[in-house]
Amino acid sequence: MSSMAYTPAPTGTGLKATVQKFGSFLASMVMPNIGAFIAWGLITALFIPTGWIPNSSLGELVSPMITYLLPILIGYTGGRLVHGQRGAVIGAIATTGVVVGSSVPMFLGAMIAGPASAWVLKQFDKLTADRLRAGFEMLVDNFSLGIIGGGFAVLGKWAIGPAVNHVTDWAGTGVNWVLNHHLLPFVSILIEPAKVLFLNNAINHGVLDPLAVAQSAAHHKSILFMLESNPGPGLGILCAYLLFGPRALRPTVPGAIVIEFLGGIHEIYFPYILMKPRLILAAIAGGFAGISVFSITGAGLVASPSPGSIFAYLTETPRGSYFGVLAGVVVAAAVSFATASLLLGFGRGEKAEEIDGEDGATDSVDAAPDAVPDTAPAITTDTATVPVQSSPEGAPA
Repeated sequence: MSSMAYTPAPTGTGLKATVQKFGSFLASMVMPNIGAFIAWGLITALFIPTGWIPNSSLGELVSPMITYLLPILIGYTGGRLVHGQRGAVIGAIATTGVVVGSSVPMFLGAMIAGPASAWVLKQFDKLTADRLRAGFEMLVDNFSLGIIGGGFAVLGKWAIGPAVNHVTDWAGTGVNWVLNHHLLPFVSILIEPAKVLFLNNAINHGVLDPLAVAQSAAHHKSILFMLESNPGPGLGILCAYLLFGPRALRPTVPGAIVIEFLGGIHEIYFPYILMKPRLILAAIAGGFAGISVFSITGAGLVASPSPGSIFAYLTETPRGSYFGVLAGVVVAAAVSFATASLLLGFGRGEKAEEIDGEDGATDSVDAAPDAVPDTAPAITTDTATVPVQSSPEGAPA
C-alpha cells in the first residue's frame, strides 16, 4: 500500500489546495509509522518512573526510540514518497545526521532532511538515466546514493539539526515571555502549532516542566503541568473528524480517540491536523479555553502527567483541584470540537468534494467520445420519450 493511501488526496487548485497538499504530504510521512508511535507511547506509559509499572531496565527503551527510531522512520518514509526505495534509504541516512547530537526529538528535522535528500538524488538519477554505459548502472547508483547521502548527513549535523534546535529555543522563549507577562491562556498560540510539528516533548519537558517543578515545590501544585498535556483539544478535534471528517478516515478515528484520550499519546492526532491545517485554529481555541478554566478555578497538578492521558491527569491531581482539572479538560474538548466542526463545514465540505469527484468523472466521459456506449440514453421531450440511435462512424447523425 502506498503511503499516500493513508490520507485522502486533496482536490482543487489555488492556495487552499496547495496548503492541503503540503499538509497531506507531511501527514503521509507520519501516518504509516503510527504503530511505532503507539509502541513508544505504550512503553513510555508503562515503564518510566512515573508510569503504571515502573521498570528502570525496560525504561531505557524510551529515549532511543524517541530520539533515533521515530525520526529515522519519518525520514525514511518521506524519502520513499519522493523517490521510492532509493529515496527511502537516503532519507534515513540524512535523518541520522540530523538526530545525532540533538537535544530535542528531530521530527521536524526528519520531515525536512528525508524528502530534500531524496529529491536531490532523484534529480541526479534523471540526469544520468540515459548516459550510463551498460554494466555501470549498479556502480553509479550505489556510489551516488552513498556520496549524496553522506553529504546530507553532514549537512543535517551542521545545519538542519541546529536550525531546528533554534526553532525550539525560540518557541521556549516565547512561552517564557507569555508566562512572565501573565498572559497564560495566550500561550496556546505558540504551544498548539509547535505540538503539531512534534515539538511537544521539547516544549513540555524542556521548558514547562522545570518551571512547573519549582512552582509545585512551593505551592504543592502547578498549572504549568497542564499547558501542553491537556488531552481535551485533541479529543475535540478527533470527535469532529469522526462526525464531519473525510469518510475514508472516519473508521480510523475511534481507535485514535482511545489512544489519545485514554492512552495519552497525543502524537496520534497530529497527522489529522496536518491533513486539514486550518484545524490548528481549533486546537488553539480548545487550549485557550482549557487554560482559562484552569486559571479561573485555580487548578493544578502535583507532577507532570506522563503520558498526557485523562488517567494520568486524575492520578496527579491534588485534593481540591478535581473539579477545575476535569472542567478544563471538558471545556477544551467542547470548544475544540465546536471550532473544528465549523471549520470542517459540519460535513458539507465532504459532500461537496464527493459531488466534485462525480462531476469530474462525468467530464472525463464527455471528453472521451470513444468511451460512449453503443446504446445512447433516451431524450425526454414534452410529448414523448424518443430513443437516440447511434450513427455508424462517418455517417451523418
